[in-house]
Amino acid sequence: MVGGDAQVLEKARPIFSAMGRNIFHAGSDGAGQVAKVCNNQLLAILMIGTAESLALGVANGLDPVVLSEIMRRSSGGNWALEVYNPWPGVMENAPASRGYEGGFLSALMAKDLGLAQEAAQLTGNSTPLGSLATSLYRLLLKQGFGDKDFSVVQKLFDQGL
Repeated sequence: MVGGDAQVLEKARPIFSAMGRNIFHAGSDGAGQVAKVCNNQLLAILMIGTAESLALGVANGLDPVVLSEIMRRSSGGNWALEVYNPWPGVMENAPASRGYEGGFLSALMAKDLGLAQEAAQLTGNSTPLGSLATSLYRLLLKQGFGDKDFSVVQKLFDQGL
C-alpha cells in the first residue's frame, strides 16, 4: 500500500516487490498509510468477531475445529478462519498454536487502531466497531499481551470480559 506519485512508485517497484507480493498504489501522499490502517482496522474487527464466536461455540459444547470449519465454509468465512485461527490447536502453524508467539504484535495492532481512530476523528467519520476494537486491544496491552500476536484477543473472551 503506497501513496505518492505513481511514476515514482513505478521506479521504486523493484524495491517494493522485494518486500511483498501485492503492491497497491492507493493514491496521493499519505494514502498508503490510510489504506493500511483501514485494512488493519477491518482485520482486528474480523479477528475479534472470530474469537468471540469461537468462545461462544466452545462454551456451548462445540469442538473448535468443527466450528471453525463450519464458519469458514459458511457466510462467516474470513481470513482468520482460513489461515490464522485464534483458537489454540485448530491450525498448527498459527500463532495461537505457538502460545501466540510470532506474527503481528498486539501492540502494533493497537497502534494502528489508534491511527485509524485519529483519521476518523479528522474526517468526522463514525467508527463504532473500530472504536470498540481499539478499546479491546488497549485492554490486551494493559493485561500484558502487547508482545503477543494480535490473535491473542481470544484470551479476552476465554476470560469473560
